[in-house]
Amino acid sequence: MSPARRFFRWLLRQEVISLNNIIYDSPRLVIETKDILLPNGKERKYLFVQPVEAVCILPTDEEYVYLIRQYRAVIDSYILEVVAGGMDKEGESKEDAARRELAEEARMQAEEIIPRGFVYSSPGFCTEKLWLFEARGLSPCEDLEMDEDEIIEQVKVRKEDVFSLIASGEISDAKTIALLTRVLNQ
Repeated sequence: MSPARRFFRWLLRQEVISLNNIIYDSPRLVIETKDILLPNGKERKYLFVQPVEAVCILPTDEEYVYLIRQYRAVIDSYILEVVAGGMDKEGESKEDAARRELAEEARMQAEEIIPRGFVYSSPGFCTEKLWLFEARGLSPCEDLEMDEDEIIEQVKVRKEDVFSLIASGEISDAKTIALLTRVLNQ
């Protein structure tokens, strides 16, 4: 078990010694502080950023992976990444969310959606769990409406070029690197 996972399990078992202070609360995100009593007897205030769980999807075929180049306002830049999105629809399964995001962002549908586990996005302060999927048997699908803040272009990358793009920093998104590594190291 990774150190981050052990820490998260430990943190979830800790005694909360004061009421939570909710800073922000919406259907997609809760931000709060909690005072935690640590095993060494010390108290510490932790910031918990709690978004909805999300899915990340890597469309693949025999030779290529299909990424998207998307504008991210928070870093004021375009970034090369996998298709991803929040699981914010009531009753939607992980696989259904993956298929929806694949259609919305990559304009693709897949015969197979293969689970590749999960990662935490930033477990030092964030509870977000990212469910990883590979999509195979790709075909185009009808255009679905993108979110108004999504500025996306599809990018086809040869599998043999992926790790040099990571090494050069052209692919710098953590969830993308995690999913590419899981799929291409099979």
